[in-house]
Amino acid sequence: MKKKLLFLASAMAMTAFVACTNDSQQTALKSGLDPAAFDTVIAGKPVKLYTLKNDNGMEVCITNYGGRVVSLVVPDKDGKPTDVVLGFDNIQQYADTLNSPSDYGSSVGRYANRIAGGKFTLNGQAYQLKQNDGPNCLHGGGTTGWMNQVYDAEQIGDSILKLTIKAADGENGFPGNVTATTTYKVTSDNTLDMTWEATTDKETIINQTNHNYYNLNGDLSQVGTDMVLYVNADNFTPSDKLYIPTGEIKPVEGTAMDFRTPHAFGDSINSTFDQVQNAGGYDHNYCLNTFKDGKGDDTQVCASLYSPKTGIFMEMFTNEPGVQVYTANFQGVGKDKDIVRKGGLKYPKHVSVCLESQKFPDSPNKKDWVQPTLKPGEKYYSHAAYKFSIK
Repeated sequence: MKKKLLFLASAMAMTAFVACTNDSQQTALKSGLDPAAFDTVIAGKPVKLYTLKNDNGMEVCITNYGGRVVSLVVPDKDGKPTDVVLGFDNIQQYADTLNSPSDYGSSVGRYANRIAGGKFTLNGQAYQLKQNDGPNCLHGGGTTGWMNQVYDAEQIGDSILKLTIKAADGENGFPGNVTATTTYKVTSDNTLDMTWEATTDKETIINQTNHNYYNLNGDLSQVGTDMVLYVNADNFTPSDKLYIPTGEIKPVEGTAMDFRTPHAFGDSINSTFDQVQNAGGYDHNYCLNTFKDGKGDDTQVCASLYSPKTGIFMEMFTNEPGVQVYTANFQGVGKDKDIVRKGGLKYPKHVSVCLESQKFPDSPNKKDWVQPTLKPGEKYYSHAAYKFSIK
């Protein structure tokens, strides 16, 4: 009898082990991330890692801390799952704004990019914002902006995540109580689709974006300067040495800013052109040809990125008038070069490219440009999509 009981116990244990192993295999993430490393509480609110996926090999992991895309996996030309965005593999580093500050993958708000002096005037009233980038306000206040706050999360099936944040009147100097949402969707054609919406009880400014750093080469420890960049823009907005637009709109024709014919961004990143020299690469707003007569056509490609190594091709679409092209000029510089990221890697300078949909930087102070104002009773709407394929 004892032998029979021992046999049954052993069999049950083995069955449980196999079931546990199979379950573990079924739930293992392509990215290799451990969801438990993101399960915590910040400022009294729960933080988790959410996974979106489709049946064609695409997987996107997002934390509701800052609405950040932590990983974005797509198949390369050989079908190998490839993570194409920079980031950390634990919530502690994302939340450590002192030792590992980053905007990796974040949903930026209230105002993406820079506002000169952190000042603007609306309806005759002057507002002073948090100055977190020298004298300027960058990305809504940086460490106290939306990228470092916890969103409320609602996952809808395998492919949609809706994140909601409520910002108080006066937060970082911005007017109005604002409720804003970021909705991430993974579609069957391997597109990461992002929609931002917001309402306010007082006239304010808003300009949201996503801040993914893309490296399509499959090795985030190496520079990405061989990636081929295309930007559908005849003009750009020159900026001063503090990255604030001068107010001019200039043609890219005949300059190192011209990506209308796709080419490796490394071909021109060491150009003597003053704009490239000032930024140590590219950190510039492009005036998209897909935006005409006050309206953006998000069915037309506004930019693309391609890796000859992996064959991964990414096309971008947006309804916004501009896209900020940033080539990770501050990555791997100074103390940043010693910070360990996903997979135990350290990132070098120019490892990636950011393509950020936006109203033009400092537009509240450039009244001839498309304005980012939002009034009570109106709904802010912004859309960007990134489609992945093999070329």
